[in-house]
Parts: sequence; structure tokens; C-alpha cells
Amino acid sequence: MTDSDNPVEGTPLIKPSSTDHPLHEAIVEACRTVYDPEIPVNIYDLGLVYTIEINDENEVSVIMTLTAAGCPVAGEMPGWLVDAIEPVAGVKHVEVDLTWEPPWGMEMMSDEARLELGFM
Repeated sequence: MTDSDNPVEGTPLIKPSSTDHPLHEAIVEACRTVYDPEIPVNIYDLGLVYTIEINDENEVSVIMTLTAAGCPVAGEMPGWLVDAIEPVAGVKHVEVDLTWEPPWGMEMMSDEARLELGFM
């Protein structure tokens, strides 16, 4: 077994986003236009978007999860996110991948989402 088989202690469970990229904020706003049909809060503030990675070619790679593996729109939501991000000026390509690690939990919601849903 090599070191690459085991995550290094201290390695974040969620890959960091390209927050310093000029397109990051516009892409976050695009993510905020996508809603889980069962919850009246956008998927970004729900904490379902784990990573937004933008390379030098303005290609966007998103890693997201769902509130539950049995989510009725599991097959559709990544496409909704692609459809929301692709029109952002400057974006060349969008890829969205689903992950179940780490599992989503209510602690991943923004304060705004918690307030909206009555958890604060």
C-alpha cells in the first residue's frame, strides 16, 4: 500500500475551490439559481456544492452531493447545474460530478439556509 492509498492526515475531505479565480463569484451566483425541488433553498447555500474548480482555460469542474442517495432528482440535478453555469460569460466548459464523500449534513448549510428553513 502506498501513501496515495490513504489520505494524509490534515488533508481536507472536500477539495478547495478556485476562490481566487475571476469567474468564481459569477459561478457561485449561477449555482444559487438551482434549487432542490423539495427544499426552498438553493443548492449552494444548502451546502450541496462542495468544490468549484476553474482552470486557466476557464473550464469549470464542480463536485457536488445530494441531501440523500435516494433523491428523486439525483440524475437530473448535475445537468441543472451545468445548464446554470454554462451561460456565465467566459466559461468554456462545465463538468459536474456527484460524490457521496463526505456525506452531506445539515451543518454544511449556510446561516441563510438555516434561517430560511427555521433551524436558527
